[in-house]
Amino acid sequence: MRWAVRAYAVAALVVVLDQLSKYWILSVLRLPEQASHEVFWPLQFTRIWNEGVSFGLLQAQHDLVRWGLVVFSLGVAGLLAAWARSQTRLLPALGLGLVIGGAIGNAIDRARFGAVVDFIDVQRLGFFPWIFNIADSGITIGVILLLLDSLRPQRPAA
Repeated sequence: MRWAVRAYAVAALVVVLDQLSKYWILSVLRLPEQASHEVFWPLQFTRIWNEGVSFGLLQAQHDLVRWGLVVFSLGVAGLLAAWARSQTRLLPALGLGLVIGGAIGNAIDRARFGAVVDFIDVQRLGFFPWIFNIADSGITIGVILLLLDSLRPQRPAA
């Protein structure tokens, strides 16, 4: 159970950082859609509305799809939260927390706005064409941690 608490804390941190960063982009910086704000090379902020899933895949412009994605995201987050209760190691607990937080962060946007706010832009690197957000990063890094954990040799049961 102690690893589940850590997973939930990581999830909460991802949601808070994700929503604060999006608030800052929309309400403080007030970055117009498609406008770019240089931070430092190669990072710039370019605000877009993403109606699809991660990295703009599967664009969904119908309300049924929008709410279906919200329900699906929250359902997956709930299942992963239940899975976190059985974790006995740090790496999968962190991975699950990151994915849970990312799923919830993007579901909040989709419910509030009908689309997800994406703004982190490193396209100037030349090999990464997507604009993303902190929730997307949490999901991606979390999945990588879960995959790495699955490749670790399992210790025999004592």
